[in-house]
Amino acid sequence: MSVASQDTTIRTGRVTRALIYLTLLLFALFYLMPLFVMVVNSLKPLHEITSGNMMALPEVWTIEPWRKAWSEAQIGVQATGLKPYFWNSIKMVVPAVFLSTMLGALNGYVLTKWRFRGDTILFGLMLFACFIPFQIVLIPMARVLGIFGLAGTTWGLVLVHLVYGIGFTTLYFRNYYAAFPTELVRAAQIDGAGFFQIFWRILLPSSGPIIVVSVIWQFTNIWNDFLFGASFADFSSQPMTVALNNLVQSSHGVKEYNVHFAAAILAALPTLLVYIVAGRYFVRGLMAGSVKG
Repeated sequence: MSVASQDTTIRTGRVTRALIYLTLLLFALFYLMPLFVMVVNSLKPLHEITSGNMMALPEVWTIEPWRKAWSEAQIGVQATGLKPYFWNSIKMVVPAVFLSTMLGALNGYVLTKWRFRGDTILFGLMLFACFIPFQIVLIPMARVLGIFGLAGTTWGLVLVHLVYGIGFTTLYFRNYYAAFPTELVRAAQIDGAGFFQIFWRILLPSSGPIIVVSVIWQFTNIWNDFLFGASFADFSSQPMTVALNNLVQSSHGVKEYNVHFAAAILAALPTLLVYIVAGRYFVRGLMAGSVKG
């Protein structure tokens, strides 16, 4: 190949790469445009939104909408902001994510390293539960919560999300542990290690990637859930998403769009932070158990 041909190939490659990057940049800007509109308008006085361009930067910068959304907005019949409902979501999400992840890890351990008659059927039923629509379980779950005295409580919501999420976490850990060397488990059994010793000292310490996947998946689904929170919570245990809906719907007269934008960002901020901090490990964890050997 001549020098001129090589130069042409190099230039063509650079132009192609530049076009690809430009296209990706345009798509990224288009995708981030709603977030830009929300952030900009949450820092404006209301009159700038109603009488001006929503795409323009604020003429007067203010954090008053954020303060009102957090602690002073009217939600339903209660004169409060999102703050108490934020902590309701935290008290719901943390135990639900922890319990569903640990139980999913135990299930995956049993279904791969302690095989028994009917284990495939049991896993199939748990996998089938992942595809059951939320709406189908509302009435049976309400009945169960009433029987156990958990209706309208945070722990009732924890139970709901635990039951609904355990099928997903079991799927993740079963596929991950299926690629884990069974010889290590057999060697530990020969050395006298018991069921939980093998789990705590051998499998769980090597499960970091899939734990991250389970935590991100469960945290996102539970934090963003609206249907279960609206169906099974009362005023004292409502999660953040239900409070956000009540905030938007309870406005009388002029809609405070700047407060609504600030409240929406506050509601989405935890999941956004989780993906920023641990998002790069999500795909790694999904792929960690996909290749055996």
